[in-house]
Amino acid sequence: MKNTPGSRPIRGNAAANSPYWETKPLEQMNDSEWEGLCDGCGRCCLVLLIDDDTDEIHETDVACRLYDPQTRRCGDYKNRAARVPDCVTLSPQTVRTLSWMPPTCAYRRLAEGKALPSWHPLLTGTRDSVVRAGIATSTSLLNEDDIRDQDLPGRVRALRK
Repeated sequence: MKNTPGSRPIRGNAAANSPYWETKPLEQMNDSEWEGLCDGCGRCCLVLLIDDDTDEIHETDVACRLYDPQTRRCGDYKNRAARVPDCVTLSPQTVRTLSWMPPTCAYRRLAEGKALPSWHPLLTGTRDSVVRAGIATSTSLLNEDDIRDQDLPGRVRALRK
């Protein structure tokens, strides 16, 4: 089995010098560490369509009503679950069951025993690396309040891996 930074055993003093995401299971991370895993791509805030026949997931260019495409962040993160009833609050348990999470997502990758991608802000030190890598959402997304449900299939875009 190939060793990756997220799955290799840490021996001796190496753990003290390794970043938390390489040494701590998701369940043992504190709130700050957990939130720090988010790369700010915004892809989990997109409206997704799932093909009933194939279970294939399709991203659209439509985002949650609270999403701010300029910052690629939730406009009311603290109150999002109350304001958007179907907003999913990520946890170590839920992230392991959400097949629609982007394969680039740090939460998903770490849950799968994979390393953070080289462009992740925790490795690069800058949030711009997500944009430069082509992972971040567009700044010209539509708001879900401005589009009818029946028009969503026409808003599907190519899914990035």
